[in-house]
Amino acid sequence: MKRSTQIICCAVLSFAFGMMPTNATAQSDDDKKFLAMAAQSDQNEIALSKLAEQKATNPDVKAFAEKMISEHTQMTASMKPFVDAWGLTPPTGPDADHQKELDKLNGLSGNDFDKAYMKDMVSDHTKALSAFTKEAKDTKDSKFRAAVIKGKTAVAAHKNMAYDLEKKL
Repeated sequence: MKRSTQIICCAVLSFAFGMMPTNATAQSDDDKKFLAMAAQSDQNEIALSKLAEQKATNPDVKAFAEKMISEHTQMTASMKPFVDAWGLTPPTGPDADHQKELDKLNGLSGNDFDKAYMKDMVSDHTKALSAFTKEAKDTKDSKFRAAVIKGKTAVAAHKNMAYDLEKKL
């Protein structure tokens, strides 16, 4: 009887382990892709906002740019433990599309610059909010989810501020 109990226990444990998700790597890969995108997004916003800090003529746009530099730098720092733990190499500047946008913005001045920068901020933060929302729902890592939800809250606030400011210009 004792032998049959052991066999049954082994069978139950084998079945239970077999039912456990084996796609932890796939989820981690999705989390890594999101984290890489979020890190790049932070670098893009920081680069565009540094230019706006110098070139914006509207004091509200300039203040918004300063806030973006500060808060996206903080977001980068809050995600750094995951970047390090997951062996990712963080980006150090804007991606090719945002470099083109920087070049375009660099050729603008005055109200034209302010409007174009704020339009970019609305667009970028709208895309980022969508990605943060999806990741907050999909990730299985509870610590990462908490960081993503915190980031999502900040990105949503940025999007709303950008939208409101864009309408005023």
